[in-house]
Amino acid sequence: MGRLALAAKITHVPSMYLSELPGKHHGCREGAIRGHREIGARCRVLGVDTIVVFDVHWLVNAGYHVNCAPSFKGVYTSNELPHFIRNMPYAYAGDPKLGHLIADIATAHGVPTRAHDETTLELEYGTLVPMRYMNEDGRFRVVSVAAWCAWHDLQDSRRLGAAVLEAIDKSDSTVAVLASGSLSHRFNDNGSPEESIHEISREFHRQVDLRVVDLWRAGDFRTFCAMLPEYAKLCDGEGGMHDTAMLLGLLGWDAYDRPVEIVTDYFASSGTGQINAVFPLP
Repeated sequence: MGRLALAAKITHVPSMYLSELPGKHHGCREGAIRGHREIGARCRVLGVDTIVVFDVHWLVNAGYHVNCAPSFKGVYTSNELPHFIRNMPYAYAGDPKLGHLIADIATAHGVPTRAHDETTLELEYGTLVPMRYMNEDGRFRVVSVAAWCAWHDLQDSRRLGAAVLEAIDKSDSTVAVLASGSLSHRFNDNGSPEESIHEISREFHRQVDLRVVDLWRAGDFRTFCAMLPEYAKLCDGEGGMHDTAMLLGLLGWDAYDRPVEIVTDYFASSGTGQINAVFPLP
């Protein structure tokens, strides 16, 4: 029997990589990086062997998809922000067995899902950025699930999350699951000065984000799940916030009521709202 050991909602802002490089932004995301390393350390203590990432930077237009290649290796430059993430090397093992279990169980429950193991699919930076800081030694196997679901229903993503939990239970893996995406996600307009790297694009978005964080701290997911569709729409939730729907599907949706632990306090990044938060397991 497998085991879910940790669940979290995390940031993957590309300025985390920029923060490593010499120059005016060196160290600008040290808090977010520390949060990732703390989550990685907890995974080690908990005996995690596989990390499943719901990645809102992997865009899909039809069905659900799992990248579960046996291994991942390359040098990554972001096509979205090539001046933020460039020439970033990575190498991780995959977990094809768990990936196929997820796809098979989700499909059996009416959410058509494909697992890709014999593939040239590369990882997106919603997976690569957290793995850089949580999985520096390559200890954890990696499975990436597409969560930029452009034409999908949040309730289907909820059901996919529930299928992931069932797959973990039927596996022989100890698993951490990460919803990798922002809260509000309205980027600054083109041409904004570099100083806006630390600003929010809309004060309305900041205020709604902060209310959401309060609900999470209180464990009030009945309220949060009721507002999630409008929140994702009105605050431009990244990838439609399908990563968050998947995470809460995994945890029990609006029946989940555990107060969330904030590992990295809410911060603004290039117009968007970000956080690292661990969701205690029920």
